Amino acid sequence: MLEPINAPRPGAHSVSPGLVLIVAIALFGTGLVLAATGAEVAGVATPASLDQAAALRLSQSVVGNTVSDFTLLDREGRPVRLSHYRGKPLLVSFIYTGCFQVCPVTTRSLQSAVEAGRSVFGTHQFNVVSIGFNQPADSPQSLKSFARQYRIDAPNWEFLSPDASIVAPLTREFGFSYQATPAGFDHVLQVTLLDAQGRIYRQIYGEEPNADAIGEPLKQLLNGVPVSQQLRWGDLIDRVRILCTVYDPKTGQYRVKYDLLIEIAGGVTFALAMIWFFLAEWRTQRLARRKQSMQTRSRASDANSLSPKVDRDHHADKQA
Repeated sequence: MLEPINAPRPGAHSVSPGLVLIVAIALFGTGLVLAATGAEVAGVATPASLDQAAALRLSQSVVGNTVSDFTLLDREGRPVRLSHYRGKPLLVSFIYTGCFQVCPVTTRSLQSAVEAGRSVFGTHQFNVVSIGFNQPADSPQSLKSFARQYRIDAPNWEFLSPDASIVAPLTREFGFSYQATPAGFDHVLQVTLLDAQGRIYRQIYGEEPNADAIGEPLKQLLNGVPVSQQLRWGDLIDRVRILCTVYDPKTGQYRVKYDLLIEIAGGVTFALAMIWFFLAEWRTQRLARRKQSMQTRSRASDANSLSPKVDRDHHADKQA
């Protein structure tokens, strides 16, 4: 869950304290000064690592909350409000462009998951946003270079840069925790899924989220969207396709579940047959009632036509 950035790899050669001291003295003697990078020198005052339990509690505590309408900058430096993404589910990941290990791996995994579900969800039914939290280093230009380096050019995926003043409240509302370390940052490895109203629906954890971890909650949201009164044929096909697809762990891809499709087709056929039966029965009964009504009116008309003749005949009898 937590990311030690640029931490020494197992088996890497360690540097002896004596050598460090010699190098420091040499640098001091030549008048060179080392600039601070936001983290203190290791071995002098190492900051505490991120509390994993507290980070997880914060991450889960925001589920169900609606995220505020923050304004960030896109890769071209244009302001973008988070409300711009309302109306569709939104996947949000926090990264920093100076990372050379876990952030790229997580981003590539997210990219693979998005591409795996593209045949099912398309690129027009949801959006993806990656936010650079290390300010001012994660500028729009840095994020643009990051996206270009990892060849992320999906039309529904944007990289956003927040102003340094809103990083703290922004990350807090997403339940995203991070801690500066001598090597970079420790931070929660999570992708946050928002619903179409901007509410946090699910936190998805892990360094390499697969297509199922991303696609299944996304599928739930898309299936739960109310059907529009002006539903187009293409929308109906998309809805059926999403409903009839399942994740195949062997291939890491989604596939159409034909037996479910057959069940749906059978159910629709049965429903149409029942509607046809009831319509036919209603039409038969309506014709029968109409025929009976016409017969009743015909008998009444015949009776009325006979009544004056009887009266005249009766009057003639009286006169005779």
